[in-house]
Amino acid sequence: MQSNVSRRSFLRGAGVAAMGAFAAGTLSACGHGYAAETPDNLSAGEFSGPSWLGQAPVIPEEDITETVETEVLVVGMGTGGIPAMISAAENGARVLGIDRQGTPKNVREDIGAIDSRLQQASFDEFPEFKIDKKEAIEDIVRYANGFVDYDVVKLWANESGAMVDWLTDIVERDGKMVMEFEGGVGDTSDPGRDRAYATGHSPQLTDAVGEDEEWGFAESILAYAAEKGAEARWFCEFVKCEQDESGRVTGVIAREVKGDRHYLRINASKGVILSTGGYGNNLEMMEDRQAWNQKIRIAAPGSGGNPTGDGIKACLWMGATMDPLGAAVTFNRACVKPDQTAGDGVLGRWFWFGEQPFLKLNLKGERFCNESGPYDYMLHSTIMQPHQTYVDIWDANHAEQAEAFDEVGCCRLFPFPNGAKNNIPMQVVDGMIEKLIEDGYVQKADTMEELAEKLNLPVEATVASWKRYNEMAAAGEDTDYFKEKHRLLPLTTPPYYGVRTGAWFLATLDGITIDTNLHPCDSNGDPIQGIYLTGNDSGGFFSVSYPNLMTGLACGRTMTFGRRAGMLAATGQA
Repeated sequence: MQSNVSRRSFLRGAGVAAMGAFAAGTLSACGHGYAAETPDNLSAGEFSGPSWLGQAPVIPEEDITETVETEVLVVGMGTGGIPAMISAAENGARVLGIDRQGTPKNVREDIGAIDSRLQQASFDEFPEFKIDKKEAIEDIVRYANGFVDYDVVKLWANESGAMVDWLTDIVERDGKMVMEFEGGVGDTSDPGRDRAYATGHSPQLTDAVGEDEEWGFAESILAYAAEKGAEARWFCEFVKCEQDESGRVTGVIAREVKGDRHYLRINASKGVILSTGGYGNNLEMMEDRQAWNQKIRIAAPGSGGNPTGDGIKACLWMGATMDPLGAAVTFNRACVKPDQTAGDGVLGRWFWFGEQPFLKLNLKGERFCNESGPYDYMLHSTIMQPHQTYVDIWDANHAEQAEAFDEVGCCRLFPFPNGAKNNIPMQVVDGMIEKLIEDGYVQKADTMEELAEKLNLPVEATVASWKRYNEMAAAGEDTDYFKEKHRLLPLTTPPYYGVRTGAWFLATLDGITIDTNLHPCDSNGDPIQGIYLTGNDSGGFFSVSYPNLMTGLACGRTMTFGRRAGMLAATGQA
């Protein structure tokens, strides 16, 4: 097999032999270099499909100047792709992964599962952590308003615990990391509207890492993939799938991102696994499939994989079908300055503190919903408000109150009840807030009148809303929007803080219809053979809202299905 295989320096500690399969470099921005004809009707296209879909590019044979042979090809080396590579290699296949970037980007580290060893070991001390699978499955269905495939959801519920056990053994193999179970379900003595599940697992560094600041979860599992013989080719972008006469996928056409940008054919005798991500950075797809989320979106600088829907489009070109509704996971962790409002194209900043259920007002200075619950419930309520933007307000007691909120998952700012580490400490968040004050985003004032003026809110209405909120907090009951008592805390200690807030967009969640063998399916429900999907290429699991109170659900789904796809492709079981 031909390949470009050296290894990035961040894996230098894993051994030269194991690392020889991996390539080095930095990402350069390049277009695909090909395009389908622009249809006359941009809303439908000449082929009766949406204009963003286009048609599969035709690459002349003479332009394909390299052929690579492998057994299992994984397209996209990220949250789902790396587990797929490991699983396929462990099951005896010759494995190649390709990615258009130069390093693994944005591999998620909150991993949702049911009945892992770590969870089960906690039940004697924390019986409230035990999860009834039926209840969890039904809650996922409720979040999606029924727009899911029950069997696909059950697949995660039944296989996710074993997947986390498998990952735990991998990351703990060299002593550099330990898997922790994020044991917490909030205040069960004062439950809110929405139930939390203790599903989260997070790999943490140990002292054995030493001074290697570049070692982390992605590096650990990628190194293990190499140890098992999987190879990787970076700066190699996916173009389309290839099929034989029966319709079975036989491989892909890809293209080098750097250098001469030549095309190559990669034949995969046992199967292709697509894990290219969703389409969050494809503006045309976003506007067509979920324009409402574009209204609340704030561009906040950060790392990510720049997903443009390539895997989804490739499956549609082969006759697969897609979820009926657009959906995304959006966190209220982005902010803009007092003279700005949310919306696609607006450049703001990351605001980690945004999910904390403090007082939140619309731009008329009015409270408009229960601030506690799933992140995107808050954001969906914001879509119904003027300019799809709201304001967070907190006071000098914010650290003490954030601890009293007893949040779960990645927004928790204090250690979990079972001692597991939280993602970001409160002290770090305070530093973030100070920087946002310095840069003109977060406003600080000694009176609510002054704060309202700084935020360009109607002063009288803002003060009235703040006073009513404090009155209800003193009485211990939210008679307006029914927030639970332990999160209804008075804001009476200056200085006061406020910021205009919107959505930090993580990923799209709607994808291609799949069966439980992870094959894409056509309009008859029949599988397309030779290809498997995981992550946000795949559908049938989420719709309308993301159940973030099941910590790590999207990541756990992706990794569970990645592991299964690798096994199925390598063994030929399905």
